[in-house]
Amino acid sequence: MAARTLMIQGTTSDAGKSTLVAGLVRAWARRGVAVAPFKPQNMALNSAVTVDGGEIGRSQYLQAQAARIAPTTDLNPVLLKPSSDVGAQVIVHGHAVAAMNAGDYHQYKRQAMTAVLASHARLCERFTRVIVEGAGSPAEINLRDDDIANMGFAEAVDCPVILVADIDKGGVFAQLVGTLALLSASERDRVTGFVINKFRGDRALLQPGLDWLEAHTGKPVLGVLEHLAGLSLDAEDAITTDQTVGDETLVVQVPVTPRISNHTDFDALRAHPRVDLQFVRPGETPGPADLVVLAGSKNTRVDCDWLRQAGWGERLKRHLRYGGRVLGICGGYQMLGIDIADPDGIEDTPGTTAGFGLLDLNTRLDADKHLQNVTGELVGGGVIAGYRIHCGRTQGAGLARPFVRLADGPDGALSADGQVAGTYLHGLFDTGAGCDAVLAWAGLPDGGAIDHADRREASLERLADAIEAAIDIEALP
Repeated sequence: MAARTLMIQGTTSDAGKSTLVAGLVRAWARRGVAVAPFKPQNMALNSAVTVDGGEIGRSQYLQAQAARIAPTTDLNPVLLKPSSDVGAQVIVHGHAVAAMNAGDYHQYKRQAMTAVLASHARLCERFTRVIVEGAGSPAEINLRDDDIANMGFAEAVDCPVILVADIDKGGVFAQLVGTLALLSASERDRVTGFVINKFRGDRALLQPGLDWLEAHTGKPVLGVLEHLAGLSLDAEDAITTDQTVGDETLVVQVPVTPRISNHTDFDALRAHPRVDLQFVRPGETPGPADLVVLAGSKNTRVDCDWLRQAGWGERLKRHLRYGGRVLGICGGYQMLGIDIADPDGIEDTPGTTAGFGLLDLNTRLDADKHLQNVTGELVGGGVIAGYRIHCGRTQGAGLARPFVRLADGPDGALSADGQVAGTYLHGLFDTGAGCDAVLAWAGLPDGGAIDHADRREASLERLADAIEAAIDIEALP
C-alpha cells in the first residue's frame, strides 16, 4: 500500500508550517506509525549534516528527530542557501550543484522537480505516512510557473493540503480567504481544511469568526493551536531572541551579519539561565561583553568586510584589551585569521579579503564542501558533539594550538594568550559538558548548562501534546 502523503502549506512565511509538521510527525510516531517529514524545496541558511553525508535544512533535521528517524537527504532534496540578494547556492540531494541567480534557478526548476519526486517516491516506499512542508505561501502568484515547493508539488503527487495561518500576526481570516482566492479551482479543491496557529485568549470570542470562515469557504477549521511560549526548537531562518536571564550572567554578543548562517548554534546559550545572549543588529551600538562570537556565514568575505565597516575590527581589539574573549565559528573562524582567499569565486567574485588578524591563519575557499558529524572534546576538557559544514582549507602556525580535539584529529586554533579561539565545529554549545567548558574558558565558572538535545526533546513532546489536544489527527487525510 502506498504511503499517505499530506501537505502543510502556510498563508505566509513563519505561519507555523515547520512547527505543525514537527508536532504531527511526533504525534504519529508516538502511535507507532512509520512517518517521515519532507520539504521539497527549502531556502535557509541554517542547515545540518545527514547520516548519508549530505546537507539539509535545519528544520527538516529537527523534524527527523520528531519522527524518531535518521535524517537523510531525501527529507529535503532541494536546499537554497542565499549568498546575495539575487543569488544562492543550490544543493540537490545534499550536495552543492551550482551557484545560481534567480533567473537561472527558475530555468533549473524542472530538473529540480525530478530530484524532488525521486526523493518523495523513496520515502513512500519506506514509510506509511509522509508529511510535507510547503515554503512561503502558495499564493505567491509570480512564482507559480514550474512551482516545486507548494501546489506544484501537491498537484504532481495528488495529495491533500492543510492551510495554516498565524493569528498572532493579525488578519487571520483575511490571510486564509485571500490565499484561497488566489489559488486555481483545482488547488482550492485540494485544501481540506484550516489550522489556526498561536491563538491567545478566550476561544469563545474566536468562535463566531470560525463559524463564518467555515460557512464562507465550505472548509472546516481542523484545529486552533494555542500559543506555546518557551519551545526550544531549531528555527528555519528567523533569529529568536526570547530568553530568561538570571543573576551573575555572562554577556555574550553575536553581531548579525547580512549572510549569517547556522545561528541555531546559539539556541543553547539563549536557554542558559546565566547567559545574557545579545544579537547585535546593524546600527546598534553594543555595550561591554565577556564573549564576542563571530558566527558562520554563507558569504564570508562580504560579511567580514561588513563587520569591518561597521567598526567591529576596532571593537574586537578594544574588547581584548579589557580582557574579553573572542570565538569564531566556521566562517567567523576564517574571519579571525590573516586573510580569506577565494580565487575561483566559490562564494562571490574572485579575490582576497583581509581578516582581523587575531589568529595566525590563512584560508583558501574551494569548491569541495566539508560535511561531517563529529565528536570530541574541548582542549582542557568537555565532551562535545557537532557537525562541520564549510568550504575552505585553513592553514598556518596558529593550528599548532588547536581549540578542539576530535576523534579524527585536531580542529580550530587558540591564540597564545588564550583570549581568541576559532573552530569549524557547529553545535559547540549543544551538549551540557561542551557548553560548560566553552563558557568556563570565556569566564563563567560552575557550569549550569542544560543539555540542548534534552530541551529539544521535551519541547517536541509538549508540542505533540498540544497538537493532539487541538486536532483529531486520526481524522486527517
